[in-house]
Amino acid sequence: MLTTKTFRSVQPLRKMLQPAVGCAEQRRGKVLTVENMNPHVKQMEYAVRGPIVIRAGEIEEELKRGVKKPFTEVIRANIGDCHATGQKPLTFIRQVVALCTDPDKLMKDPTYPSDAKERAQRILDGCGGKSLGAYSDSSGVRVIREDIAKYIAERDGHPSDPNDIFLSTGASDSIKTIMKMLMTAKDGKERAGIMIPIPQYPLYTATIAEYNAYPIGYFLDESNTWALNIPELKRAIKEARSECKPRGIVIINPGNPTGQVLSRDNIEAVIRFAKEEGLFLMADEVYQHNIYAEGSAFHSFKKVLMEMGPEYRGMELASFMSSSKGYMGECGFRGGYCEVINLDPAVKAIQIKSISAKLCSSVSGQAVMDVVCNPPKSGEPSYELFMKEKNMVLGQLKTKATMVTKTFNSIEGISCNVVQGSMYAFPNIKLPKKAIKAAEAAGMKPDVFYCTQLLEETGICVVPGSGFGQREGTYHFRTTILPPVEKLQVFMDKFKVFHKNFVQKYQ
Repeated sequence: MLTTKTFRSVQPLRKMLQPAVGCAEQRRGKVLTVENMNPHVKQMEYAVRGPIVIRAGEIEEELKRGVKKPFTEVIRANIGDCHATGQKPLTFIRQVVALCTDPDKLMKDPTYPSDAKERAQRILDGCGGKSLGAYSDSSGVRVIREDIAKYIAERDGHPSDPNDIFLSTGASDSIKTIMKMLMTAKDGKERAGIMIPIPQYPLYTATIAEYNAYPIGYFLDESNTWALNIPELKRAIKEARSECKPRGIVIINPGNPTGQVLSRDNIEAVIRFAKEEGLFLMADEVYQHNIYAEGSAFHSFKKVLMEMGPEYRGMELASFMSSSKGYMGECGFRGGYCEVINLDPAVKAIQIKSISAKLCSSVSGQAVMDVVCNPPKSGEPSYELFMKEKNMVLGQLKTKATMVTKTFNSIEGISCNVVQGSMYAFPNIKLPKKAIKAAEAAGMKPDVFYCTQLLEETGICVVPGSGFGQREGTYHFRTTILPPVEKLQVFMDKFKVFHKNFVQKYQ
C-alpha cells in the first residue's frame, strides 16, 4: 500500500531520473528524418506547385499587408484550375450534385428542373441507402459506370463495358493505379521503364520517382506542332533498354503543357510502335473537350485502335478522363475515370483488389463525372441553358488560345506553337547569354531565373519549362489560358513590356 511516507521517499528519486529521461528523449530524436525517410519520395518534384508558386503566395500575403509592389495583384497562370481563375460552374452540374446532397428538401423544390431531378434520382438509387454519403463499390457506382460506358460508346462508335471502367479521384489516381501494376519491384536493369513525353505533365515524373521506376523520355517535335516522331520513340526505347525493362508508353492528347492535338495518322503510328515493342498504352485524354484550332479534332486511342484491324484490337490500353478540365473545370470534386481494355482476367482481378484497398473514390466526384457523361439531351428542360453555358466556356477558351498564340509570336525572341487544344501554351524563349550567366551566378536554371524575375516585377506567375522537361539549350515556360479575357489581355501587355526590358537589361 502506497503511504504518504513512501510517496515522499520516492520523490527525490523521480527528480534524479527526470533529466536522464529527458536526455534519452533528446538523444533519440525523431523517428522519421530526411536522412532515413523513403528516398524515392524525396526525389518527387511537382513543378506546377513548386518554389515560384510558393513565392507567388508569399507576394499575395505581402500585398495584403500593404507592401508596395510594381503591381496590385498576382495573376496566377501556373495551374489548370478553371474556377480559381473565375470560370463559373455550369448550372446543371451543380443542380444535380445539390439534389444528390440534399434530396429530402430539394427534390420538392419546383425551381429545380425535372431532368436534373431524374439524373440525381438515378444516381441516388445506385447508392447504398440512396445516399451520396455511402461507400460505393470499389470501381464506382454501377449506374455511373453504365453512363460512362454509354458515353464512350457514343463517342467512339464501338461498345464499352461498364466492367472495364473504374472511377477515381481525378485522373491522377487512376494513372497511378495503372502505373503501379506495371512496376517490376526490381532494381537496376530489371526495374520498370515508362515512356513519357518531354515536355510532360509533372505527375508522371513524380510518380515514376515515387515508384522507383525509370523515366524513358521521348522528345516531342517542337518544329512540327509537338508531334510524336516514331524515329524519336525508337531512339528513346533503344537507349533505355540497357537501363530498364520498358513496360508502357504514356501519351497526353491533347497535350499538357504543349497544347497540341494529335492527328489520327500520328496516333496510328504510335499504336503500331507500341505493338512492335510490347508496350502497355496509357492515353491521358482529360482535355478531349478542349479543341480550338481549325482542322484539329480529337480522336480517342480506343477508337483508332479498334479501327486499325483485328491484330490491334486485343492490345492493352488504359484511357483516362477527368471532370476537372474540359468545359466543366470542377477540379475540387476530384472526379475521374479510367477505362482499361483487354486486361488478362487474372490481372483484372488483382487490379480490382488493388483499388478495393482504397474503398472507393469520392462519391460526390463520381456524381459530377456522371453528369459530364450524361448531360441534358435535346428536348429536355435544361438542354438550352446547358449548351449555352458549355459553348460560352469553350468559345472563350478558343478566343484566348488565339490571343495567346498571336501575342507570343509577335514578340521578338519568343516563338509559340498554335494552341490547338487543352488549356496551355508552352512558348520558347531565346535568352541572352548574359541572362544565362546571371542565372548561373544566382544558382538558378535560366528559365527559373526568367520566371522569377517575371513574377517579382509584374506579378505574373507561370511555370518554368525545366519543370516539364525540354531539350538541352532551349528554354520555355508554361502558362494557362484560363484567366478571363480582360485579365489575360493585362497579362499579355505586362509580359510584352517585361520581356523587352529583360532582353535590354541582359543584352
